[in-house]
Amino acid sequence: MDKHKLLKQYFGYDAFREGQEFLIDSILEGRDVLGIMPTGAGKSICYQVPALMMEGITLVISPLISLMKDQVEGLNQAGVHAAYLNSSLTPGQYRKALGYAREGRYPIIYVAPERLLTEEFLDFALHTSIAMVAVDEAHCVSQWGQDFRPSYLKIVDFIGRMKARPVVAAFTATATKEVKEDIISILMLREPALMTTGFDRQNLYFGVMTPKNRYETIRSYLESHRKDSGIIYCLTRKVVEEVCEKLADDGFPVTRYHAGLSDAERKHNQEDFIYDRKPVMVATNAFGMGIDKSNVRFVFHYGMPKNLESYYQEAGRAGRDGQPAECFLLYNGQDVITNQYFIENNQDNQELDSLTRGLVMERDRERLRKMTFYCFTNECLRDYILRYFGEYGKNYCGNCSNCLSQFETVEVTQQVKIIIGCVRECRQRYGTNVIIETVHGADTAKIRGYRMNKNPFYGELSEVPVYRLRQMVNYLVLNEYLAVTNDEYAIVKLTDKSGLILNEEEPVIMKIAKEQTRPVKEAAGRKGRRESGKKTMDVELSGSDELLFERLRGLRTEIAKEEKVPPYVVFSDKTLTHMCLSRPKTKEQMLAVAGVGEYKYEKYGERFLDCIGRG
Repeated sequence: MDKHKLLKQYFGYDAFREGQEFLIDSILEGRDVLGIMPTGAGKSICYQVPALMMEGITLVISPLISLMKDQVEGLNQAGVHAAYLNSSLTPGQYRKALGYAREGRYPIIYVAPERLLTEEFLDFALHTSIAMVAVDEAHCVSQWGQDFRPSYLKIVDFIGRMKARPVVAAFTATATKEVKEDIISILMLREPALMTTGFDRQNLYFGVMTPKNRYETIRSYLESHRKDSGIIYCLTRKVVEEVCEKLADDGFPVTRYHAGLSDAERKHNQEDFIYDRKPVMVATNAFGMGIDKSNVRFVFHYGMPKNLESYYQEAGRAGRDGQPAECFLLYNGQDVITNQYFIENNQDNQELDSLTRGLVMERDRERLRKMTFYCFTNECLRDYILRYFGEYGKNYCGNCSNCLSQFETVEVTQQVKIIIGCVRECRQRYGTNVIIETVHGADTAKIRGYRMNKNPFYGELSEVPVYRLRQMVNYLVLNEYLAVTNDEYAIVKLTDKSGLILNEEEPVIMKIAKEQTRPVKEAAGRKGRRESGKKTMDVELSGSDELLFERLRGLRTEIAKEEKVPPYVVFSDKTLTHMCLSRPKTKEQMLAVAGVGEYKYEKYGERFLDCIGRG
């Protein structure tokens, strides 16, 4: 069977997405590949389709049990025999799965990196034809990646022991230039076919807010999005507990996830979320990697993450089905201090030598600064993220809080000249807060102790609000008129460009918001995405379509309970929306719906056609 027939029969799609076919063809030609594709772009298809066409077994290296379970469940529902090998299996189950694998029952096997070099697994691998090793979440191999896992370094040793080297395919959603180079080098990819489809997720709305009451902001949003599923990320276990308890008391169907819970409770809570019994999850960043829940309509960050890689990966868990979704970051100045504490007390890199640990810590501090700038920038939020990953756009997306806010341009040359002059006069010895307090004229023991009240620029900007001064300092650092050191004390320093302002050779014009915060977007009707040639248009469902959507969702839930699988594994929200828009009446029309393949039609198609016919 060729790749197009496989794609339709097992996965229900008529055409490949951007980048998929190139990577699949490269693998089938025997080439190593590296695919950098955003969450929801269909990375798994890139190794699952060739795995069904190649002679031998494809091993998928995956970092989390939840990721493996989710992927294997989805494959089995689509009619593909697959299995996973990890610590969640009993010794008996593990040996049984290996036995079936030896018999050739599984073309695809997911395995944890820790298992690769165990005696039992090595014995299996060395006496079995391994056609491909697919490395999922490949950024975990790099110490510069946001989720470095030393166990990933075992992959190269494992491949080196194979009698015949398999094709090696690596995939990740987020990778800077350094991480990309690390993946190629550490995994020893041989002249790999490279595909970066871009990091942009156009269906996601990005918003940053600094509300006085973060909880009330979330409660108000959930009140108007009662039917939606979403994730609320918190920085600490304590905040997870507080937010979850308040939301439960306010009557929302909510559960929680963090490393302080028992394995059994984490598993139970995660299943409550996946099966939509409790569609709102409050969690630390311990939750989410590999959760392929397609109908997550919103992600809130109840506090700023420590880097943009983590933020974009976590926010990207919204809208995996390609439907419109919203991502909000609720910022508070305390978030910076909390993350600085995490960086200084990081226990994840104890296996590294002290010099390397120091370099990693320095890199983490720099990432935190860039994450902080994201919360303060008045430029397009999407463009800021894309530039961080090396892509450059038009600085206007029309789908973020900054692009949808009203700004005015203000010349601030004289004010920032005073700020830079203050840094120069104190001989570049202090941090941001001291500089701001000095030019604002603060009369505190610290300012007097540092004798900054004697600085010639002391109090020169007493009329400018402190928050505006902070915006100006952030603007100067972001545009390299000032720099901040990468050490614990974060000292403000002059740069080669500082003289341009001190000598008034270059005017400084800032965009300043006319309104300080933007309310959370109001709930809208459900939107679908209708294909028209090469363009994709958002289409809001009518009242009758909404009613049909709810009936189809009810049928999906009923089937999911019968099959004991998550509802989105039956059909995604996107597929249900397409059914509402096209109203299929026959098998042929139903098979034309995105996400409906032959196997799923035979299992569920008639029931959905009957439901649509009654609509």
